[in-house]
Amino acid sequence: MKKRPDKISIILLNWNGKKDTLECLASLQKIDHPNFQPIVVDNGSTDGSVEAFRTAFPRVPILETKANLGFAGGNNAGIEWVLRHHAEWILLLNNDTIVDPQLLNAFLAAAKEQPKAKILGAKILRYGDWTTIDHLGGFWNGQKGEFDSPESGQTDHPYFDMKPVDYVCGAAFFMHRSVPEAIGLLEPRFFLFWEETDYCYRARKAGFEVWTAPEAKIWHKVSSSFTGGKPHMHYFWWRSRLLWIERNCSEAEKWKLYRKIVLPELWKMGRHYLLKAAQNFFTRTQDPVRLQKAKRFKAGCAGALDYFRGKFGNCPSWLIRK
Repeated sequence: MKKRPDKISIILLNWNGKKDTLECLASLQKIDHPNFQPIVVDNGSTDGSVEAFRTAFPRVPILETKANLGFAGGNNAGIEWVLRHHAEWILLLNNDTIVDPQLLNAFLAAAKEQPKAKILGAKILRYGDWTTIDHLGGFWNGQKGEFDSPESGQTDHPYFDMKPVDYVCGAAFFMHRSVPEAIGLLEPRFFLFWEETDYCYRARKAGFEVWTAPEAKIWHKVSSSFTGGKPHMHYFWWRSRLLWIERNCSEAEKWKLYRKIVLPELWKMGRHYLLKAAQNFFTRTQDPVRLQKAKRFKAGCAGALDYFRGKFGNCPSWLIRK
C-alpha cells in the first residue's frame, strides 16, 4: 500500500488583515499536495475578518485568541493546535503572501535532500516586483549587531542551491513537529521581530539544522502592516533586538556590542529625537516629515527603555494612535 504523504498544517496569523488573508487563502487552494490543512489564527481583529473567512472558506479552522498576542503569541496558539492534531510538518506563513502551487512539494523535497534540516525557509520574492528576492536566509553580523540577508534585492534565477543558514524568515517558516516538541514554542516576549532568529538559534543549539529551500517560493507584500516609516516598527525592532542579544550572545559579546554598537546608536537616536523635537518647537511649524522622523526616533528610544524596564507585550498606545 502506498504511504500517504506527510500531513502539513499551514498557520496563517491574521490581525485586521482581511483582504490580504483572503487572497492568501485563495492561493493556498491551488497548492499541489494531497494532505495539507490551512488554519487561521485571528489575533483579536475588529475588521470583520473572522466572519469573512468563515463565509469564503467554511472548511478552514479558525482559532480566535480574542486579543493581539503578537507574531509569537498568535503563532504559538496555532502551533499548539497543530501538535494536538498530529501534523508532521508545520508552515508558519505570513497572511500578506501568495504561494507557488508547488510550495509544499518543494519543501518536502528539500527536507528529503537534507534529512537533518528540520527548519527550512522559502525563497521569498516581492509581491508586485515578482522576480526580486526579498529574503533567502540570513547570517548574524557581529560587526553591526544585526542579521544580513545576502540575496536580498537580487534578481531571481534558478541556480540557487540549498545552504545552511543562521536563520530563515518567519514569513515562510517550515519546520518538523519534532522541533517544537523538543524546544517548545516561540518566545512570546518578542511580540514582533527577531522571534524567528531566536527560535532558529535555539533549534540549532538543540541539534536541528536550518537550511534554505530555494525551490519553495512565495511572494510577500513586504511589511504591508509595518512599513519602514511607521514608528511602532522602530519600537518593536529595538526592544526585540536587545532581547535577542540578551538571550543569544555571550557576556563578552554583549559587552562588545553594547560598547561599540548599541550604546552609540541609542545616543545618536536620542540626540536626533531631541533635535527634531526642538526644531518643531522653536520654528512653531508642524512639518509632517520632521514630526514623523521625531516620532520614529522617540519610538526606538521607547523600545529600548521598555526592554531595560522589562516591559513587553504590545507597544504603547501613543505609537499607533492616529
